[in-house]
Amino acid sequence: MALVLRKLSVHYGSEAAVSDVDLSVADGEVVALLGPSGCGKSTLLRAVAGLERPASGAVCWDDTDLAGVSVHRRGFGLVFQDGQLFPHRTVEANVAFGLRMNGTARASRSRRVDQLLRLVGLAGYQKRSVTELSGGEQQRVALARALAPRPRLLLLDEPLSALDRTMREQLAVDLAALLRETGTTALVVTHDHDEAFTLADRVAVMRTGRVHQVGPPDEVWRRPADDQVAGFLGCTTFVPATVDSGMASSALGDVAIADAVDGEVLLGLRANALRLDPNGSVTGEVVQRLHRRDHARLLVRIDGQPALVEAISPVAGAPGPGDWIRLALDPNGVALVGPRGDRLSTGT
Repeated sequence: MALVLRKLSVHYGSEAAVSDVDLSVADGEVVALLGPSGCGKSTLLRAVAGLERPASGAVCWDDTDLAGVSVHRRGFGLVFQDGQLFPHRTVEANVAFGLRMNGTARASRSRRVDQLLRLVGLAGYQKRSVTELSGGEQQRVALARALAPRPRLLLLDEPLSALDRTMREQLAVDLAALLRETGTTALVVTHDHDEAFTLADRVAVMRTGRVHQVGPPDEVWRRPADDQVAGFLGCTTFVPATVDSGMASSALGDVAIADAVDGEVLLGLRANALRLDPNGSVTGEVVQRLHRRDHARLLVRIDGQPALVEAISPVAGAPGPGDWIRLALDPNGVALVGPRGDRLSTGT
């Protein structure tokens, strides 16, 4: 193991911002701390960096407790939301900053800067002023600067959140490729599950200062630990079901659930779990229709059920309020949450 957190807690006065967190990041692994604003994920990352003093527990690197080791001696790289570049320096000078500080020779600095700018897609930008760059380009420079001294751990705190959605999605893909190409060990803080699942080998879901689930992205997405984790990951409706031979039967129809143990369970339904289907087993009345980029989002009153549910349909010919429709469950939008609840419930 490279990084190990043991029962780590951070307090602000009498308030616990982080409570008893156990977490590890293996050599070459990317782990994402995922959770809503205020859940303690940035505080946890700052404690790893040495910017916050733990109230209890330990931050260890290869079994060595880092208590008392200053920030600049931990050998960690830091990238924040705003990049924190030096506005009066060129791209080259920004990327080379850490190399200059540790005494790297000029020729070696130049080679390393050229290599990293190629990796982040900014070859030829060496002499540009960082104030001339777009937000996405500035974050690429910040990444190159953090990677230049070859840190043993890269810490990224919401590195893409200041960018627009399209740029954020593209840079997340590029960053994931960069981390894997360089074999970088990284801990990433984000509130965006798409970003976390794109970047990370494992995801640690945080809530109220605690880690509630850790696992590979696909496992966390399909099998949330509880209804609150499921709700954060996009499940808006929860319905009890009975699993028999891999098929879950519920008031909203039947759906195949791979590797599910027979018995009573709770299904979490995301917005795409119910789809318009003329052969569907569930009927309902459309209450509201909203157009999205590539589909129509419907709010539907299911026949015989008290709660409204979300469903989707193609944009062309989408039904409107007052229309009666048939729906079917899509396994791609269904999560297996846990013990069976008493009745249909919805977060909408």
